[in-house]
Amino acid sequence: MPRKATRNEPASPPGGYKTVSPEDPDAFPLLVAFDLDYTLWDLWIDTHIVPPLKRPGDVLNKLVDRRGQDLSFYREVPSILAELKRRRIHIAAASRTSAPELAREALGMLLLPSEDEGEHVRAVTYFNTMEIYPGSKLRHFKEIHRKTGIPYDQMLFFDDEHRNFEVESLGVTMQLVPSSGTDKKLWNQGLSTWRKRRGIQLM
Repeated sequence: MPRKATRNEPASPPGGYKTVSPEDPDAFPLLVAFDLDYTLWDLWIDTHIVPPLKRPGDVLNKLVDRRGQDLSFYREVPSILAELKRRRIHIAAASRTSAPELAREALGMLLLPSEDEGEHVRAVTYFNTMEIYPGSKLRHFKEIHRKTGIPYDQMLFFDDEHRNFEVESLGVTMQLVPSSGTDKKLWNQGLSTWRKRRGIQLM
């Protein structure tokens, strides 16, 4: 299990706070990135999943592997992804899994509810950028930055491993994900930390 993060946050940003409305685009980062294993779903895809993956009909947010192991996003993840898309925030996946093709396949097969009452959507359609391969998260984020041009300080990252706080050396804000996974409370917690570092407060 990852250790609890212990970081000293400044009492207030050097330039003081900028007050914005809760719906102001400046109240949100330009990019939100997610690890996959134990961040968006509750398993290691390269350890717990044995292909092939199957989707039971048009069931939402559920795949099954050869042994009957379920693969699903944590319950509130679909609505978080939908909110980010609605706000036109760039969504990235940053995973160091040793089964990158299987992870991409899972994202391509998982069906999520449509926000506009239309047809269901595949999870992969939410992700604008995907860096899924073994190696340091520093490499993942350098590639994300190279491809998007988005400044590191405009990135918020959710990950379950304490060692990945190394990305903060680039200027990324990381929110540690507990064993319960990513949910709306954690999303708001990470967003609050990012806002504080950027000197942003809500009206």
